[in-house]
Amino acid sequence: MAIANAFCTSLRSAISDADSGVYSPSLPQFTAAKLHSSAVFHTFSNAGVAVSRRRRYTVSCTLDGVDSLSPALKDEQESVSIPLPIVQIIQDPECDATTVEISFGDRLGLLIDTMKALKDLGLDVVKGIVTTQDSVKKTKFLITRLDTGRKVEDPDLLENIRLTIIQNLIKYHPESSERLAMGEAFGIKAPEKKPDVDIATHIHVKDDGPKRSMLYVETADRSGLLMEVVKIMADVNIHVESAEIDTEGLIAKDKFYVSYGGAALTRSMSQVLVNCLRYYLRRPETDEESY
Repeated sequence: MAIANAFCTSLRSAISDADSGVYSPSLPQFTAAKLHSSAVFHTFSNAGVAVSRRRRYTVSCTLDGVDSLSPALKDEQESVSIPLPIVQIIQDPECDATTVEISFGDRLGLLIDTMKALKDLGLDVVKGIVTTQDSVKKTKFLITRLDTGRKVEDPDLLENIRLTIIQNLIKYHPESSERLAMGEAFGIKAPEKKPDVDIATHIHVKDDGPKRSMLYVETADRSGLLMEVVKIMADVNIHVESAEIDTEGLIAKDKFYVSYGGAALTRSMSQVLVNCLRYYLRRPETDEESY
């Protein structure tokens, strides 16, 4: 009890010192102690800007050489330290180019090799923009096809763009491999926890005007996913006009703008499409012949 009281007293002192920017030595009753803090900033706009700060402390120590920090908390801290890789491919109807946006915390550089790899796919990088927001650096490319000078609408090429960017990300930032589904194939460390396909899969269809519908597919990411989805739609005679691809770590969040017979999908056709996709995506091991 005396040791616990002394520890709490020293801990309060350490937290006070940390808030005031004063170095706090190791706690006396223990072999070693660590005080970890993280700050989260929230900005609100209402006739001005206000900033609030919330600080969270995680304390770990060793008593007679035994680490008090649980393995689960250690894994959580290590996972949080690696930023979430995000690759977005956006088709803006008001833009003549396809937008590709990449972020990986504050670790990305100018991505010269990625631009070269995109050119090797027959693409022209029209413009490159680098922005930083909340310590997250986002690199945006505007790309067009070299042969036509227009945006990329071919789903096969869009998938190649996505995989090329992810492969380059893993190549130059190997630590990202454990937070990407493609890390199992291309990286040095596969993801330890993979999302459950049944839980991760969400499919919705809604009208996007009288002549087309918008299909939203969210599921566990894997190589060739885009082409699998497009093939399923082709099998039921649904035409894909364009696609927007969003890879957030282990999850793919894709939008497809589709039509059936030159018009938006009917309710019955939408249900057929959702049932086909749900059956196939939730069973990635299903043989092509049995589909």
